[in-house]
Amino acid sequence: MKEFMMIFRNERNDAPQPSPEEMQQSVKLWNDWIGGIAAQDKLVATDALGFEGQTVTKDTVVSDGPYVEVKEYIGGYTTVKAETLAEAVKMTKGCPIFLNGGTVEVRDVMVFDA
Repeated sequence: MKEFMMIFRNERNDAPQPSPEEMQQSVKLWNDWIGGIAAQDKLVATDALGFEGQTVTKDTVVSDGPYVEVKEYIGGYTTVKAETLAEAVKMTKGCPIFLNGGTVEVRDVMVFDA
């Protein structure tokens, strides 16, 4: 069985911050969706990414924010176990990011011998 990473992308917007109740509902949707993958024993890891960060170039130039100049940002990732890319893509069904117009990029994880 291979590992695939689901990368959650969304666009920046100026919408008002969600209320605590809306945030709680969103967290529940994510927990339910991820819990469904975990119940199949196919969850490897998952994390959400915060909004603080910096980008470093090869010349060690540091710029604030990983996405100050871009419209789209990566909000988190989930790594799953699946037999094929098609199976991993199928697992994205019901992902809460689709409710906000976001997308899920599914990529195979390369494993290198040490």
